[in-house]
Parts: sequence; C-alpha cells; structure tokens
Amino acid sequence: MRPHHINTLREPTINCRGQLLSLARPVVMGIINVTDDSFYEGSRMHGLHQVVEKAGQHLQEGAAILDLGAQSTRPGATMLGPEEELNRLLPAIHAILNHYPQAIISIDTWYASVAEKTIHAGAAIINDISAGDLDKDMIPVAGRLQVPYIAMHMQGEPATMQHKPQYEDVVREVLDYMTHKLAQCRAAGIRDFIADPGFGFGKTLEHNYALMKDLSLFHEILGVPVLTGISRKSMIHKFLGITPAEALNGTTVLNTIALLHGTHLLRVHDVKAAVEAVRITEKMKGN
Repeated sequence: MRPHHINTLREPTINCRGQLLSLARPVVMGIINVTDDSFYEGSRMHGLHQVVEKAGQHLQEGAAILDLGAQSTRPGATMLGPEEELNRLLPAIHAILNHYPQAIISIDTWYASVAEKTIHAGAAIINDISAGDLDKDMIPVAGRLQVPYIAMHMQGEPATMQHKPQYEDVVREVLDYMTHKLAQCRAAGIRDFIADPGFGFGKTLEHNYALMKDLSLFHEILGVPVLTGISRKSMIHKFLGITPAEALNGTTVLNTIALLHGTHLLRVHDVKAAVEAVRITEKMKGN
C-alpha cells in the first residue's frame, strides 16, 4: 500500500546560487572524492591538481553538478571530524571555482558546520547521507542558507549499516521516512528537496533491487526530484562477482533502469557513460 501524499511538483528546477538548474531532463552529478580510502580506487584524488583535472573532465563530459566529498562512506569506514573534512574540502572548492567559476558544486557531508562553511566558500548544494540524523543542526542550517538539500535514507551509520539490515517492507519504510523528512525540511524553509533512497546504505542486495524496482514511486508520491546513486556499488559488483573497477557496464544498465523509472539525477563516477544513458533514454521517450 502506498503512503498518501499529494504531488504538487510542476517542472522540477533547483536554485543553485542563483542558477536555475532544470531537472525536466535528467542531469548527471560527477563524483570527486578528496580522500584516499574511497571504495572505488579510480575516484580517489591525491592533490588539488588531480581534483581540478577530474572536475574539468566531468564538466567536459556533461556533468551538471560536481559532488565533492572528503569522507569515505563505504561500510566500516572511519569517520573524519568536521575540521579534517573542512581542511580537505575548502582548498578543493577554491581550486575548482578558480578554474571553473560557473561550476555547480554539491558538498557530500553530514556536518552542519561543514555545510555552512563550504556553502559560504562557493558550493551550492548540500548532499547529506544522513538526512539530518547525524547532526540535528543540519536541516535548520540548510533552511537558513536556502540551498538545495539532498536527503538520503540510511539505516544505522556508515560503520555499522551493513550489519544485518532488516525491514518488513523496505520500499514503504524508506518512503515513509522520506515523507517525514520532506515535512521536516519544508518546515525549516528548505524549498529544493531532493530524495535519495540510499542504495547500499543499510540495505541488502534484495533491499536494493526492491527499491530500484519501485523507484518511480518516490517521485510519484513525494512530488520531489529523485537522486539515484548506484555507481559501481556492491549491488552490481558483488552480484556479478566482479570488482568495482569492472562494474561500469553494470552501472550503466542500472542507471538506464533508474532513468526509465523517472530519476532526475544520477550520481556517478563515470560521467560520459551516464550522459549517454540519459541521451538515449530521453530519445526513447521522444524528448
């Protein structure tokens, strides 16, 4: 049974520091990890020159957003404190915007203090894997800053989230959670709310594929844009018996399925392949 919610969304757009980004056609968010322990070795950046080079590659290949993170959120990862996270993020933001002033940067953090300082430094979007659950100040800060807020569902915390995650009905429970978060964010003044079901965050393989099968419900019921982040994750490489480095083809297959199920944003390591998937699926839809 579906939760009841009125879809009030017209053409989806988000306001990124004065730039109105239309999501009527799906957009691609390119991952840049300012860390040395991301689960996918190909996304680890060592030094600002590599960060700028990766940003340029993502933008050239068609990324609408650069998603900058300094914290590995792979299962069992050690958490960084906000100071260390900021020490990694601020120079990267300045370096990217110095070379690409029009770039739209989202910051992957669950710390309100990091979000606030990075937005003031030039970032435009907050991408919070905890949807405010790991820092009670995050949602009020996002509302005060008036920036788009990506809220992701996660069962538990990164260090423990894959220790036997359990749901009675994963789709309904994640939808109910997002309905609650949307109301909380609207009350805090957040206008641009983006829902991320949180593939791989406190979910088994079966949970992940159940969510993908019913992904269209998130936009239909919540009436907000939906982000899908499955790039090279275990729901692909463990299922296929390959490594993350070998998981691009599987990622493209699942990204295509997500696009056909109405997702608005794809968060990926490989921008070119994702942009091609968007172009082909939009052609098939007649857009």
